[in-house]
Amino acid sequence: MLTFFKKIFIWWNQETLGTKIQTLFFGKLIGKDSFGNKYYESKSGKRWVIYKDEVDASKIPIEWYSWIHFTPNKIQNSHDLEKYDWQKPHQSNQTGTANSYHPNKNNNEIEKKYKNWKN
Repeated sequence: MLTFFKKIFIWWNQETLGTKIQTLFFGKLIGKDSFGNKYYESKSGKRWVIYKDEVDASKIPIEWYSWIHFTPNKIQNSHDLEKYDWQKPHQSNQTGTANSYHPNKNNNEIEKKYKNWKN
């Protein structure tokens, strides 16, 4: 019962009831990425993604980004790309989190380029 209410009332973090029904009747599962996101396509060519956790467009890896945006390239039909050892794994947008980039983050000090004249 709680799961049913969660599906109805927390629609901003998951798929809505309408998306669930459309996916059930018209969606064909194309594939799944390493984060657990599922990618669907309808007979008319419309494409959409059902996110595993919180809805965030930066959670789509590059191999699926080109597919969902209809960008033709040589990897369009191959969603399992060979990753090289020098490539970093895909991360979602880290802005506003503790993992975001800050200059002098490890020094715990911010050196300003100016000095206050009222000392």
